[in-house]
Amino acid sequence: TCAEMAAVPLGFNIDAPRWDQSTFVGRLKHFLNITDPRTVLVSEEELDRAKALVEGCRAGLVPPGSSQEQLLYAKKLYDSAFHPDSGEKMNLIGRMSFQVPGGMALTGCMLQFYRTVPAVVFWQWVNQSFNAIVNYTNRNAASPISLRQIGVAYVTATGTALATAVGLNLYTKRAPPLLARWVPFAAVAAANCVNIPMMRQQEIINGVMVTDRDNNELGHSRRAAAKGIAQVVVSRITMAAPGMIILPIIMERLEKFPFMQRIRVLHGPLQVLLCGGFLLFMVPAACALFPQRCSLALADLELELHDSIVAKHGDKVPYVYFNKGL
Repeated sequence: TCAEMAAVPLGFNIDAPRWDQSTFVGRLKHFLNITDPRTVLVSEEELDRAKALVEGCRAGLVPPGSSQEQLLYAKKLYDSAFHPDSGEKMNLIGRMSFQVPGGMALTGCMLQFYRTVPAVVFWQWVNQSFNAIVNYTNRNAASPISLRQIGVAYVTATGTALATAVGLNLYTKRAPPLLARWVPFAAVAAANCVNIPMMRQQEIINGVMVTDRDNNELGHSRRAAAKGIAQVVVSRITMAAPGMIILPIIMERLEKFPFMQRIRVLHGPLQVLLCGGFLLFMVPAACALFPQRCSLALADLELELHDSIVAKHGDKVPYVYFNKGL
């Protein structure tokens, strides 16, 4: 009841970013916080309590004795598990905090089992299934997508990954061994270029809502959607790149040592662990490459939207803003 609740500490805004989101370092700290893989282990009840605490704080009421630390931790859990647009709890596999444990297992297996076509086909299929869940979970929730569109996106991306992987796998049979180890990365990069735009096609068709600096809605822009999706594609490829490019070089060197040849059974687990090390830093770093609240100059908008904004606001809105998704 309200009688048992206390007022929020003066001047505390739970939705205000803790770090400056206009700088890369500020965004990196923010994403290190919300992609923390330890939040995957938090119980459903605790996540629901965190959501209730955040919503209470937004309404100006919190349980008596709540410290700022407790409120910030609740916000961390809320950001890691609930969709920023809809406020709905996201499925565990699709959360950015699951990218390290999920991604390290899949990347490690793709890098370990790259020699035979059946192994390549299986692991690329599993990886694209994982990516489809992540992309659907982190879409801009204001743009609904039908099950048929999800199916087409999934089949197209999986087909692209398999065609790239199997084609390059056969092509690199006579090439230096290291080139064959880089095939999984080429397949992942090609699939990302297809999967993300396909999964978010509604945004490209109908545009995303753009606002002014004060969050007043101005209309839907397809160009804004294209910019946001392009940035997400670059982020996802960057997320995978260091592990999938540098790790094969490390393994290529290590496997020449006699002790490594004696412990072949441990090569897979070793690659999984090393992938985890790369992803622990690369997931937040890649998410932080571009501001979450993306901006677009008024001059770059579609002509009709540009003209309607100018007609209503004159030259008071030089830039429009929108959520680019993750």
